[in-house]
Amino acid sequence: MKNSSLLTIAGSDSGGGAGVQADIKTFAACGVHAVCVITAVTSQNTLGVQHVFALPAEVVVGQLESIFSDFDVGFAKTGMLYSSETIHAAGKYLKKHDVSYVVDPVMSAEAGGNLLSTDALLSLKDLIKDAFVVTPNRFEAQTLTGVTITSIDDAKRAALKLCEIGASAVVVTGGHLDCRDVVLSGGRFKVINGSVGGGTHGAGCTYSASLTANLMLGDDVFDAAKKAKNFVIDAISSSRQVGCGAAPVNQMHRIIKDANRFNVLQDLAYAVKQLQECGECVLLLPEVGCNIAMAIKEASTPDDVAAVEGRIVRLHDKMHPAGCISFGASRHVARIIISALRFNPLLRAAMNIRFTPEILDACNKLKLNTASFSREDEPSLTKTMDWGTSYAFLHAAKTPDVIYDEGGVGKEAMIRLIGTDALSVAKKAIVIARIASNA
Repeated sequence: MKNSSLLTIAGSDSGGGAGVQADIKTFAACGVHAVCVITAVTSQNTLGVQHVFALPAEVVVGQLESIFSDFDVGFAKTGMLYSSETIHAAGKYLKKHDVSYVVDPVMSAEAGGNLLSTDALLSLKDLIKDAFVVTPNRFEAQTLTGVTITSIDDAKRAALKLCEIGASAVVVTGGHLDCRDVVLSGGRFKVINGSVGGGTHGAGCTYSASLTANLMLGDDVFDAAKKAKNFVIDAISSSRQVGCGAAPVNQMHRIIKDANRFNVLQDLAYAVKQLQECGECVLLLPEVGCNIAMAIKEASTPDDVAAVEGRIVRLHDKMHPAGCISFGASRHVARIIISALRFNPLLRAAMNIRFTPEILDACNKLKLNTASFSREDEPSLTKTMDWGTSYAFLHAAKTPDVIYDEGGVGKEAMIRLIGTDALSVAKKAIVIARIASNA
């Protein structure tokens, strides 16, 4: 039995940020197979569109014939169609094969440049007549409906006019409307909020592609729109400056982040196992217990940091994890890592261990870079680990491997080991424990 494929009919962006390239990456990230029909080849980068070569209609038709003669197309979306001839060809084949489709009425590039010929607007409206959803931005909606859009109510009026043309549902995307998407489906409106800073080249293509994938996977329009909004927010938040102009969004953000989280859990699990197998490591346990933690790349909150639930405790004269390894399990050690990352993005792991002169001497024998802070100097209304870690980094001659304090009233003295990953920190702790045990 064939699995359904998702079809994009769109132009090629040589810069890889928008167009069919963005669609295919989005489809893949959503877990569906992508097939494509290229309508035009653009000479394009992050600064704008330098040249457009519209493929002849017969070439577009040839691609459509190849796709529909072999693949089970479950849903489709259109992007840059450019010419009336291409629009008619796309509409004909989608109707012939009874494929529901989303129209992203692309008219210009994010970085600048016209992507729709002046005589193709009426043809585009004809395509919208049978669309399952149409996803214009503010300016595209104005061009298609004649409604000047400066508010949410204006966007709603434009959406109603697009439904009058024939579209079953409409999303007026909010990139140019305070980041609020206006969704109209089944006669009901819903406004979806959400914004984030970052590059937005390809955001429109990515949004409509994600929406289409969600629809093919069975979501209704409102749920599909909400998921697409979240997807594009993540993609914008992880955009990277790859050229001199508008930064492209990163459609692979979630996959990369999930892979990073899995790798962190794997590394941390092995590190904990190494600590358990080292009998001398029990000497490193503070009265309050210890924890070892590791962050994903580009972590920004404690929820991006994995650690042992309930900390590591003493059991049968060995270290033993009290619970499972999970993200958000430790606020204490996580704050050390988050603070350290501000000074060095490679320092993603940390472990708190007992403070004794012998253990500190073992750190010095290993020629580890040490730094310290005094709790007596801590300003009021601050978190000790945030302030103490930052203080140590700011006053250290070299990047510290070890940060310690000698405690305070009701506060146990503590040593914190810092490193690039959990396993390297655990190995450091094991060597320290063995040296200290022989002192």
